[in-house]
Amino acid sequence: MNEKMILLVEDNPQDELLALRALRNANLANRVEVVRDGQQALDYLFQEGEFADREGPVLPTVVMLDIGLPRLSGLEVLERLRGDPRTALLPVVILTSSDDERDRLRSYESGCNSFVRKPVVFAEFAATVAHLGVYWLATNISPPEH
Repeated sequence: MNEKMILLVEDNPQDELLALRALRNANLANRVEVVRDGQQALDYLFQEGEFADREGPVLPTVVMLDIGLPRLSGLEVLERLRGDPRTALLPVVILTSSDDERDRLRSYESGCNSFVRKPVVFAEFAATVAHLGVYWLATNISPPEH
């Protein structure tokens, strides 16, 4: 069985630390890899650029993807993932502070599996990320590899 892990795509250092702490506090021992912009996310997922020689599972169990990223937006990343047969079924959760209904609609139109607003209050943010981690790593049954 493949190692279950999360790819967190987050450019805000504070949100990154809070998410990592929340996952650790939820007693998830799974690996969490972090990239900080849209191009890094694609390079990681397709094992290109600085990640051409990375070890570990070919794909994460789930991608937690912010929308407002440098270089390529989260929505651009999502569209590229859905357009490639290697990642077309990869679970992607949009985890964003955006309150824009157009972002939500475009995220679902582009194929996200879930759209979650980052709560402003730390305790709520931590609980949300912990629930996401438990759901995608322990509860959800991933699509078969093909």
